[in-house]
Amino acid sequence: MAKLIDLHGRAATIADGWQLASSPPNAIADPSSLSDQSAAGAALNWIAAEVPGTVAAARQKAGTWSAARPMPLGGEDHWFRTSFSGTGEEILRFHGLATLATVWLNGREILASRNMFLSHDVPVLLAGHNELVICFRSLDRALEEPLSGGRWRPRMITPSGLRHVRTTALGHMPGWCPSIDAIGPWRAIERIPKRRAVTAEIRSCLEGTAGILDVTLELPDDHAGPATISCATISCAGASAVLARATPSMMTGRLEIPDVELWWPHTHGYPTLHNISANIGDISIALGRTGFRKIEVDRGADGRGFALKVNGTPVFCRGALWSSADITTLPTTREAFAPWLTLARDGGMNMIRVPGTTVYEADAFYDLCDELGLLVWQDFMFANFDYPVGDEAFASSVKAEAAQFLARTAISPALAVLSGGSEVYQQAAMLGLPAKKYISPLFEEWLPEAVKQARPDLAYVPGSPSGGALPFVVDEGVSHYYGVGGYKRPLTDARHAGVRFAAECLAFANVPPEVTAPVHEPPLADITDPRWKVRIPRDMGAPWDFEDIRDHYLEEIFAVRAATVRYEAPDRYLELSRATQAIVTEHVFTEWMREGSTAKGGLVLMLQDFEPSAAWGLITSCGAPKSSWYAMKRIFNPVRVTMTDEGVNGLAIHLANESSQSRDVVIRLTAWRDGRTQVLAAKEALTLRARSSTTLSAFKLIGSFFDISYAYRFNPPQHDATVATLTDAATGEVLSEAFHFPCGHAGAVPEGSLEALIERDGDAWFLRLKAERMARFVHIADQNFIAEDDWFHLAPKRERRIRLCRRATAANTASPKGRIRATNVPSPLTFEAKP
Repeated sequence: MAKLIDLHGRAATIADGWQLASSPPNAIADPSSLSDQSAAGAALNWIAAEVPGTVAAARQKAGTWSAARPMPLGGEDHWFRTSFSGTGEEILRFHGLATLATVWLNGREILASRNMFLSHDVPVLLAGHNELVICFRSLDRALEEPLSGGRWRPRMITPSGLRHVRTTALGHMPGWCPSIDAIGPWRAIERIPKRRAVTAEIRSCLEGTAGILDVTLELPDDHAGPATISCATISCAGASAVLARATPSMMTGRLEIPDVELWWPHTHGYPTLHNISANIGDISIALGRTGFRKIEVDRGADGRGFALKVNGTPVFCRGALWSSADITTLPTTREAFAPWLTLARDGGMNMIRVPGTTVYEADAFYDLCDELGLLVWQDFMFANFDYPVGDEAFASSVKAEAAQFLARTAISPALAVLSGGSEVYQQAAMLGLPAKKYISPLFEEWLPEAVKQARPDLAYVPGSPSGGALPFVVDEGVSHYYGVGGYKRPLTDARHAGVRFAAECLAFANVPPEVTAPVHEPPLADITDPRWKVRIPRDMGAPWDFEDIRDHYLEEIFAVRAATVRYEAPDRYLELSRATQAIVTEHVFTEWMREGSTAKGGLVLMLQDFEPSAAWGLITSCGAPKSSWYAMKRIFNPVRVTMTDEGVNGLAIHLANESSQSRDVVIRLTAWRDGRTQVLAAKEALTLRARSSTTLSAFKLIGSFFDISYAYRFNPPQHDATVATLTDAATGEVLSEAFHFPCGHAGAVPEGSLEALIERDGDAWFLRLKAERMARFVHIADQNFIAEDDWFHLAPKRERRIRLCRRATAANTASPKGRIRATNVPSPLTFEAKP
């Protein structure tokens, strides 16, 4: 669907005066029965509603429904109504109606929709005072009708009849997300006078070093005809081209921009965007903004891999899966998306995946990803089901759905990968079906054809996962890797499995931080509350949940019984749990991002939690980063040092510079005994070329034998910690730091120490930390401030200055006051700013 634009830039939305009422299924046939005088209308309880919005959001605001204890909404019909003024011919664009919707204008039916992902343009004749009514029929009642069954039934999404209905799986995945039904006019309703309606189709691409824009404008009748326009041009990035008339109402043109400044993911350069405008006579129309980049898929020397190149440069794609900015309201605004996507960017992520279990997000989401330099892996909204591809109505609807999404994101440079959906082929294959039973024209023909026609610049895969001898193997194509995670494989499996690209991975029940937000129900870190366990994610039908998975690794890493620690010392249990999820995250990505790894991407399930819980999110539902987010932030640093244990080959020191500038650096290696005595020191100055990586042997850096990995064991261990510090050669600024503990985190870990001094620099607050003895997993807890780094190790004799960032919920007059903990420091250290 083309972009619909008001010629004068004044497109209005029908957003005011909306009311909502609910009725039993099919009790009211049409709006004629909604008047207060009718028997049916008199029984309705009308409340205020917001559009765009949902039934759940309106009821929650009215105090008759709660996201903390959601009641089902799919068993009723839901009526939205409003009135507005206007006369003459207009186009009403309904950007999204969830899900079984019928629309009346002034008592006349103008639209019926069964696909929440479709947008509809409806020409109407307004009569001065206009009444708009939308009924969302009961999905539960519709699913009671006899429907053909699929060849397999997934457990994750219920009921199975949803395979026939184009609606989100959100709210229908018990064990994964709250049961909150997505019902209502969840996207905006626009009105544009027909005489001012312009449709625009724009495509951007990169050819060599030139940016290319192809533009087609369909003008309203008032501006059709050669006599009405003396000159029309398209402009972008300081260049312009003339638009030629193809028909009386259509103008087309191609703009070539030589040596255009490129768009890059933020880890590898700057995400440059260029405004696009059309000038038609004396009228200027803003057509959005775009970036120019080239996306290529590299299958590797053996043809079995999957990696992305951006502008010819290999990019390790790292990030997380998107869930929802708010599952209750399904928001569409920049303000709703910005906190989450900014945290993704600030955490060093360069890719966000929108999985097929959610929704195609609003334009503001993709605009922000463009701006922040975040690549987008976009699933089409299909997941797990055996879809009815033989149904002509279904086929027509999903083809239109794909075409519309691709059209409205046509100039988004962030969009990089399109996937047929989530775990459709995997679901069938894991049930033992042969490939010929589940290979579908939906994913092999319809969707790739839509991509070819609208976005040939993007990578396409039939599904996530896909590409191997079985859809779910990890050493070929695109995989979902849960070896370290749900399958309880040892940490070494992260290397031995030969992962190529993990479009999903890890999925730990990530414990939230000690301090989250002032009010939550239940408290996010209260493991004594029975609702804590209820909200832990699980695979339906499994006798375990993902907290059991985390406990497995906690026991493996710290050599304790998780249940015993939880019962006897719950605070210690939470502390070790947070440390565990950070350790596992750091280990996996250190392995995958090292030079020589087969892995070229890893996306964690998921970015944010749906509700207060120890769920998969790297960020709590109130926006507080968890320990895993901090671990990823350090590993994802574009200029970094990491270390891996290579056994008798010692430690490998991995250096990377993904940025666009060369860096002169110094790498220092130190080893410490008893947490405080330096027993080894070595350093080397070198230049890290732009967008390059290298690996050094610790043995070579040291220049003589030292059992740095404690693999030879001729004697008792001579050290308990190794630190690699990467600094800027000119300024001495610490760019990155990595730690290795040859004896692990179990047993007799040397007791650490901490000193803290609070400082103020203008309006900014800082903590200056120092450790005479190694402090492991330092955590800063403050009700009003969040630390820019957390859950880090503090080397002996080393000072760190940590910025404290004010929480959104904190008063402007608040000053820092809190606690500093470390897993090997017996008592927390308190700090408080002086008045």
